[in-house]
Amino acid sequence: MSVQGRIGRAGGMKIKRALGVQAALEWAFRVEQAQLELPPPKDVTEEGFGFGLEYVLLQRAALGCKVDGGQHKMGSYTHPDAEVIAATVAGIPDSRGGIRMAIRVAELARAGLTPDWMPGAVPRCVPVETKQNQHGERSATIVVGTVRIRVQGPTARGTWKTIDILACPVTWRPHPEQIASARRGYEEWWLAMDWVRDGLIAGGMLREVEVTAAMPKVRPWLARSSPAL
Repeated sequence: MSVQGRIGRAGGMKIKRALGVQAALEWAFRVEQAQLELPPPKDVTEEGFGFGLEYVLLQRAALGCKVDGGQHKMGSYTHPDAEVIAATVAGIPDSRGGIRMAIRVAELARAGLTPDWMPGAVPRCVPVETKQNQHGERSATIVVGTVRIRVQGPTARGTWKTIDILACPVTWRPHPEQIASARRGYEEWWLAMDWVRDGLIAGGMLREVEVTAAMPKVRPWLARSSPAL
């Protein structure tokens, strides 16, 4: 969770609430219950216009209009800053994951979660299957071939016997690719959050919230070896 605080501006202007981008999104989606209104596809127009919500908000801001809030909340109030934050998330470009990433960012913020990057996960070589018997749990084996051997002994000298060659199939759990995929997903989420943060700061449309430069760790799995990350 990002550090929260309060900051002021010179000249007696209204004090804003300072939040990191993750805290700001959680406030907007989890506390204020802002709705993610995604723009229509590029080849589909809505009510004769193909503008996304973020474009409408920018135009209203330019005209000095107040942002409407909560059209999906059955008359309840949604803070205008929360609507601006939601509109910014809806505008995540394709280069940062587009609509799918916008939905993911909003859902995680609403749940107050960070993407699972599988902290502490270490691939281990384990049997694919185990079986339980009266002696306990044992690794399951399969027949991978046969071999003929000559039996030596006082009663069976010179005879041949076919013996199964057994092997225990193993796998990696969790699989290295599973861990890598989870961490790629975290990095993609981080880049989207970085884009949202920059957009909110550059847009200057928030009235009571000040988005700070604070960000979640870039690669938390490297934190032990490099605190700067």
